[in-house]
Amino acid sequence: MDMKFLKMPFLILTLAALVITAGCADRIDDHPEAVGEADGPLRAESSTAMIESDNLTYPAYVAAPAPSRGGGDDPIYPGLVMIHSFNGLEPGYRDLADRLAASGYVVIAPEWQTFERTPLDEAVDGLVGACAAYLIDREDVNGDRLGLTGFCAGGRYTMLFLPQMEEFRSGVAWYGFPYSGGFNDETKPADLIDGLDAPMLIIHGTGDVPSPISGIYEYAAALDAAGKYFELKVYQGEGHGFMIHEGERSESFAALDAEGEMARFFDRTLKG
Repeated sequence: MDMKFLKMPFLILTLAALVITAGCADRIDDHPEAVGEADGPLRAESSTAMIESDNLTYPAYVAAPAPSRGGGDDPIYPGLVMIHSFNGLEPGYRDLADRLAASGYVVIAPEWQTFERTPLDEAVDGLVGACAAYLIDREDVNGDRLGLTGFCAGGRYTMLFLPQMEEFRSGVAWYGFPYSGGFNDETKPADLIDGLDAPMLIIHGTGDVPSPISGIYEYAAALDAAGKYFELKVYQGEGHGFMIHEGERSESFAALDAEGEMARFFDRTLKG
């Protein structure tokens, strides 16, 4: 180590630290396109898959890193099942799937409302399981490293299915409903806490009216009391569905920051 550097005045060191900190704080705004930057940007390809579940065929949006053009063996990636909100598979979810694919994931987002706007949990459970099987069968996916994420009703499904489906190694629940039985008054996710073994990230806003933050705090306390690993990211003042605005992926500070939180969580739990 350069001994001259050690003799520099404390003020200069402090200013240097402030410059470094400022650079980190600005990263989201300066590079909103960057998600999961650790592995570098990849080229993403999208397609439609037809998923069979309970004698029905559902369309699903698939985004994956494009095969390399230089020949040789292509990498094997973790896989993600993405469950859209009650408003359907809006363009913002496809955009988010593409961005995750560009950071090293194979993502499938099934249109779970294809046949019913408010299906039974059992129907969605079967479809999500079929999507996991689809990912496992792909040559570019590591079937032992699957994640689950969902938004709104999909957030509830993430909380509901993660304790029940061993295929998933971790999950991210966006503004979910831990104490709701869903459309048909079925099982509440909070009733399944004892079966949760996979780590879960919960993303929520304090301004959420359909799913009040008080219920999320209660759910977090119950997870903690049961010794279950979870992380909770709360955005002051943000309402329900803040990741998607008028069908498109939001570029608000909260949305970009939350997207980065999800990417880093999956990087740690699926790539680590």
